[in-house]
Amino acid sequence: MTGAETTSPRVLSLSWGRMEVAGVGTAKDVKLFPGGGRSWDWNETGTAHDPGILPADVEELLDRGAEAVVLSRGMHGRLGVDPRTRDLLDARSVEVHTAETEEAVRIYNGLARNRPVGGLFHSTC
Repeated sequence: MTGAETTSPRVLSLSWGRMEVAGVGTAKDVKLFPGGGRSWDWNETGTAHDPGILPADVEELLDRGAEAVVLSRGMHGRLGVDPRTRDLLDARSVEVHTAETEEAVRIYNGLARNRPVGGLFHSTC
């Protein structure tokens, strides 16, 4: 699941357990960045609902040129964000937006119109 462009792909649709992304495809949880995206497999970094999104989860977004990052907390806001993740993003002066998934998609798609943005999206709980 990758794209060839340097723009950030748009989220086309969202429903419980399913996201469709232009040029990327369909997945349950998605990691998006300038130039493409892929399924977000929490097992890669040991992510869990608590403490939540880990610094290792956002590294790929930053490495791929994201100037802003959107962190989805799940459809019901049950996914946390580890304080170390916020510290990392603050230390790198990266603009961060955190919201429940539907709002996170709106924020991400708006930012993706004008700038390189990355996002982590959890489409359930």
